[in-house]
Amino acid sequence: MTTLHTLASGSSGNAALLEKDGVCLLLDAGISCRRITSALRELGRSLEDLSGILITHTHADHIAGLQTLLKRWDGPIYASEAAGRDLRRRLAGIENRLSPFAMGERFTVDGCDVDAFPTSHDAPGSAGFRVGDFGLLTDTGFVTDAAAEVLCGVPLLMLEANHDVDMLRGGPYPYFLKRRILGDEGHLSNEAAAQFAVRSCRSGTEELVLAHLSRDNNTPETALCAVSAALAEAGEGPALSVAERECTGSCHQVTEGVCKR
Repeated sequence: MTTLHTLASGSSGNAALLEKDGVCLLLDAGISCRRITSALRELGRSLEDLSGILITHTHADHIAGLQTLLKRWDGPIYASEAAGRDLRRRLAGIENRLSPFAMGERFTVDGCDVDAFPTSHDAPGSAGFRVGDFGLLTDTGFVTDAAAEVLCGVPLLMLEANHDVDMLRGGPYPYFLKRRILGDEGHLSNEAAAQFAVRSCRSGTEELVLAHLSRDNNTPETALCAVSAALAEAGEGPALSVAERECTGSCHQVTEGVCKR
């Protein structure tokens, strides 16, 4: 059985707890160690239950709590080879804790198989993951061929829907930042998320959790409307929700490849 709880999602910080057949994995550590510990306690877990931490990339909203976690927890940290090099430069004491992985090669955490693939983002070695019947795709300017190959049809998919293009273009961000977000190494728009959602659901995805929504350039209602409209037009009806920005999200569960709604 697989369960997912988001602990935080968005530009102010990202972290989630994934449990797969008794193995607990922290997906990113972009909030404080105190908040992570508190959220785990709320879920009946502790740092000691974690078998590993999977790092998608090294932007602050994905690793902000990692330095303190190194002092309070002694398990392995999994990052791509390029992301690992960046972490070594930035975080003291991480050298002997890193377990680097190569893109496209399956690795194992406490007996749990993980498939990593490259995303298109302006961070060294940025990655997404598939862990059995769960997939994670955020922080990417577009859906790479590798991501689509690994994730299409995964029963439970956590998918970036960062911004509404019109809100972003008409908003207060400076031009260079708008260009970055809209570029091929930026973030997925609601429309791009909707397109991949349809593609993945046609291959078998049963539940979608929209994640990493911009506070300034999106709203949960706007993201849900865009994605649900595309799914309805395609005749697809998966469970659809938005990850909580600042607090622990609800439980998403997959049992024997079937999502429980």
